[in-house]
Amino acid sequence: MSVISRFPFSQQPPLILVADDDKTMLMLMREAMEQEGYRVVTVSDGQQCLDAYSAIKPDIVLLDAIMPQIDGFSCCQQLLQIARNNLISALASLDSDPALSNTIISQLWDRTPILMISSADDEESINRAFEAGATDYILKPVHWAILRHRLRRLLQQGQVCKQLEAANQALQQLANVDALTGLANRRRFDDYLNTQWINLAQLELPLSLILCDIDYFKLYNDKYGHPAGDVCLQAVGAVLNQNAQKNQDLVARYGGEEFAVIMPNTHAPGAVHVAKGMQMGVKDLQIIHHGSAISDYVTLSMGVATVIPSWNSTPLDLIVAADNALYEAKAQGRDCIISVQQ
Repeated sequence: MSVISRFPFSQQPPLILVADDDKTMLMLMREAMEQEGYRVVTVSDGQQCLDAYSAIKPDIVLLDAIMPQIDGFSCCQQLLQIARNNLISALASLDSDPALSNTIISQLWDRTPILMISSADDEESINRAFEAGATDYILKPVHWAILRHRLRRLLQQGQVCKQLEAANQALQQLANVDALTGLANRRRFDDYLNTQWINLAQLELPLSLILCDIDYFKLYNDKYGHPAGDVCLQAVGAVLNQNAQKNQDLVARYGGEEFAVIMPNTHAPGAVHVAKGMQMGVKDLQIIHHGSAISDYVTLSMGVATVIPSWNSTPLDLIVAADNALYEAKAQGRDCIISVQQ
């Protein structure tokens, strides 16, 4: 078994960043790590370490405690701050609950292991290293067998964390995505609507909601079969998603043949404009529907509601308004858009 095969989850060998101002130590470190099958990047001071860390995103950092410009203790603190800032930036675009985001940050921001290496074996230096955020501490002169085992343990722990994170993301995907259409599901719809309601109530900005039905879809399933109905739902969902405003709108499968589009900070005219584009896009598909009483092709009935959220109302009020508008669109003969503003 090769050395690299100890890391079955990696597609390539782990990348190790080594920071030490001793050229001989750097050379020995590189040789020892490369013999173990690792990729190695070496730097000779704290500032270079910070720059390299941001550029290459190593799997682990070996950090000398005493270096020019920025010593290992200060460098360790700054490395962890860089990691934290990167995670905050990654989460900034998410619409999750702030408390949940803070929990995620506290759990994941310092996951890159930092192994401090020093000739100082006094209690103060060791305490200082761990207080700065070091994951582990090893003494010079380096006992190479101990270093190899420490590295292997830390890297394996890191790989397990990455696998758990990937599994969690996959579960989140399953929990929030409609399996047939790939759009957001009802759970994701509810979460996003509630979040946007709170945000926009604070800002006193509008929130629009589109609810739409595929006209006579039961007759479509009866005539062409459920597999064809599934294909139809997928095609319609794709058109809705393509016509949504990518940066903020959420397109969801609301239930059966019904879809919903949440449009934060969108006034009624803008929401109607988007709805018309979606309706026309579905017509352009020209999906044959001889069971329809209004067209030879698949069409949509759409209800659009717009409100400025407040603490005196609820997201359910917006849903009811959009649903009533959709009902009116069906009552007026289908294949049309009814818009209401509260």
